[in-house]
Amino acid sequence: MTVTVRPADPSEIPQLAALAARTFPLACPPGTEEADIRHFVSTALSENAFRGYLADDGRRVLVAERDGTLVGYTMLGLRPSEDPDVRAAVRDTPAVEVNKMYADPAAHGSGAAGALMQAAVNLARELGRASLWLGVNHVNARAQAFYRKCGFVPVGHRRFALGDVLHEDFVYERVL
Repeated sequence: MTVTVRPADPSEIPQLAALAARTFPLACPPGTEEADIRHFVSTALSENAFRGYLADDGRRVLVAERDGTLVGYTMLGLRPSEDPDVRAAVRDTPAVEVNKMYADPAAHGSGAAGALMQAAVNLARELGRASLWLGVNHVNARAQAFYRKCGFVPVGHRRFALGDVLHEDFVYERVL
């Protein structure tokens, strides 16, 4: 079936938060504390958090839909990063951050992730941005392979706090 990508609608916030809760743990490194994952999901990926994301002019949330069901989403950050490691790594600015990009495991191989990435590229180009960037955990080989396939290259490192643990991320960039 065909995957359609479009802006998220506020009426979909419950489904979007549920999708985020299902998919976020897949990207966590082995050994991540379950309590830290639950806390992140209940704060950064809650319905209330998504209400804020959808209302924020500095973000865009896109969803992938197949047969009327949300099968993936991406959140794009339109503001410059405040992280000094990211600022040092990302060479082509202004840039769009691919802050989150997840596909439901049932949709892996369906083209949902590729369609979301193409929509992110298209939006960045429409906004006149020079590149896209993202952080990906250094042990998440599956995501790294996908991002390389989409034209991203590693340009630096950053740290991502999940609970009390600082995780090492690669910073990837795709010049447009």
